[in-house]
Amino acid sequence: MALVVNEIFRSIQGESTYSGCLCTFVRLTGCNLRCSYCDTAYAYEQGEQMTIQEVLEGVKQYGTHLVEVTGGEPLLQDETPRLAQALLMAGHQVLVETNGSLDVEVLPEGVVRVVDIKCPGSGMSERMLWENFQHLRPTDQVKFVITDRHDYDWAKDVAARYGLPGQVTVLFSPAFERLRPEELANWVVHDNLPVRFQVQLHKVVWGPAAEGV
Repeated sequence: MALVVNEIFRSIQGESTYSGCLCTFVRLTGCNLRCSYCDTAYAYEQGEQMTIQEVLEGVKQYGTHLVEVTGGEPLLQDETPRLAQALLMAGHQVLVETNGSLDVEVLPEGVVRVVDIKCPGSGMSERMLWENFQHLRPTDQVKFVITDRHDYDWAKDVAARYGLPGQVTVLFSPAFERLRPEELANWVVHDNLPVRFQVQLHKVVWGPAAEGV
C-alpha cells in the first residue's frame, strides 16, 4: 500500500512546543476541509505515490530526530498510522498535525498528536469531531488559530468547557496577516489565560509565500 506525498523537506519547526527545533516534514496530499486562511492549498491535489519504505528513506536523508507528518489532512490516508509507527520504530520523535475533524485514536502510542481545532473564522468550526477530546494524552497538543476577537472568545470557551488547560498543552496562534500578534498576546495576558501563545515562526523567518520551509 502507498501514500500520496506532496513533499518531504527539512526546516525549522514553526509551531507547537517544538518551535525552533530542526524537523523533517512529511506533507501528505489531500484535505477534507477548506479553511479561509489555508496556506497549503497546493497540497490539496499535488503529490506522488510512495511506499512507507520510500518515505522512510526520504526522511533518513535529512538526518533529524524530529519528524512531523502533516498535510493537507494526514488522517485521510489509511496508511498514515502505519507510517507513524514505522517512524517511531526508526527512532524518531513523531508529531502528527491533524485538523480535528477525524478520529485521532487511529494513531499509535508514542506519537505527539497536534490537534488543530478550527475556530469560526476558519469557516470550518462545524466540522470538528469533539469526541477527540475524550482521547487526548498528556503529550498531545491542541491548537487554535485565531482570526479575531470572536475566535478568541470561542476558543477560550471551548478550552474551558473541555478542561483542556492542565490536560494538554493549549496553543493560541494569530492567523498570519489577519490578526496582529500583539493583539492576541494582550488578550491572553489580560485574561491570565493558561495557554501557550505562539506565532508561525517559519513565516516570520521566510515570509508567508514560501513553500518547503
